[in-house]
Amino acid sequence: MAVTAAPREPILEPGLPIIDPHHHLWDRPAPTGAPTHPFENVMHMRPRYLLDELLADMKSGHDVRATVYLQCGAMYRADGPEELRSLGETEFVNGVAAMTASGIYGPVKACAGIVGHVDLLLGDAAAGVLEQHIAVAGGRFRGIRNSASYDPDPAVLGPLARIGGGLYLNGKFREGFARLAPLGLSFDAWLLEPQLPELIDLARAFPETSIVLDHVGTPLGIGAYAGRLSERFGVWRENIRALAACPQVSVKLGGLAMAFPGFASFMADPPATSAQLAEEWRPYVETCIEAFGAERCMFESNFPVDVCSCSYDVLWNAFKRLAAGASAEEKAALFFGTANRVYRLGL
Repeated sequence: MAVTAAPREPILEPGLPIIDPHHHLWDRPAPTGAPTHPFENVMHMRPRYLLDELLADMKSGHDVRATVYLQCGAMYRADGPEELRSLGETEFVNGVAAMTASGIYGPVKACAGIVGHVDLLLGDAAAGVLEQHIAVAGGRFRGIRNSASYDPDPAVLGPLARIGGGLYLNGKFREGFARLAPLGLSFDAWLLEPQLPELIDLARAFPETSIVLDHVGTPLGIGAYAGRLSERFGVWRENIRALAACPQVSVKLGGLAMAFPGFASFMADPPATSAQLAEEWRPYVETCIEAFGAERCMFESNFPVDVCSCSYDVLWNAFKRLAAGASAEEKAALFFGTANRVYRLGL
């Protein structure tokens, strides 16, 4: 488990304003025993990621001015109706947001937007639960995420293999999904590359609902897909292009430091440099920007999950290398503007 610490890199373009539109917070028991799946390395390295850790990353050299919190099942209520327990996560994150909104930690605004969780399989009844999240979020609730990630090979998702396939095609789910737009809420989608047609179908069925594809659609290079990343690139690219034809869909550029693509940088010792990371990720990032345009793309940290490949400051250096050829207007969108608009932050 021990990984050599990477040498500090000079911060590239330190004055470029950033909104980090995807991070988590949690406090979980440190695992015992060796990881049984690559993803489990995350909890071995970062069982705790709360405001102190987030602020240390936000202030590690880049001009990260605000963040958007993404649901991860943290701080659920211990009792009460099952469908309302996720309110605990929204309440918790709103408290963290209030702490930084006080200004005592400087001008940063952590968790300026909150993406929580409501089970849309509740159908029409999801509306009442969504309204309760809005009520407890202090004006910060922006939408929800329901993960559809599934693969027939349990080795792909490991501990995250929790549901069967076809969630976004489910009629009851879509009944609940239809309650988002009337409340002004967006939807974050996490699924795996072979499942992208499900999201394309959902987006075509609900053109009025803002949808954000997380982690460029999670390309796969482990389990049954080991050694097949290049082989499947063309399939992924065509699905990305089809999804980009839906104008209400945007995409987060990141998550490629997770275990699922199987890149050499994952748990590398010594850790990869930002230049190495940028070259690994370039085909996926550039394809997304070409398909969606900078105005519908946003770089994301996915921290602390992506810590298995790099530190926070190295991650943003890699993104800046990837955007080196972009215009000033395109950089403004990729690093700040798209997230500000899609999550209605008003910054």
